[in-house]
Amino acid sequence: MTAIARLSWTAIDCPDPRALAAFYAAITGWPVDDEASDDEWVQLRADGPVTLAFQRVADYQAPAWPGQEHPQQEHLDFYVEDLDEGERLVLAIGARKHTTQPAQSFRVYLDPADHPFCLIAS
Repeated sequence: MTAIARLSWTAIDCPDPRALAAFYAAITGWPVDDEASDDEWVQLRADGPVTLAFQRVADYQAPAWPGQEHPQQEHLDFYVEDLDEGERLVLAIGARKHTTQPAQSFRVYLDPADHPFCLIAS
């Protein structure tokens, strides 16, 4: 199948793009791309063809997973060698472990803007 387009980034709504970019920079090891960023849009400089970007939204309402009033709409999954060590590290940079944990092979956390994300045992 011939591609129509190439995915460049995933943009995530949030109240503070620079703070959320710093959080995900700590997880991925990708630096903030200051040349492509401003107060409303901050993106990371990935080591591959797809990166993460964060955009300011006025009156931001955080997702409330697993509820549906403000659904997650999307979430990010990250492979880790050791779930316990991965958990220790993401909690240290500001993540919170979600009260709902649906499986043993992965764990659900909330980033500083309350977006769910998962660590998955690789």
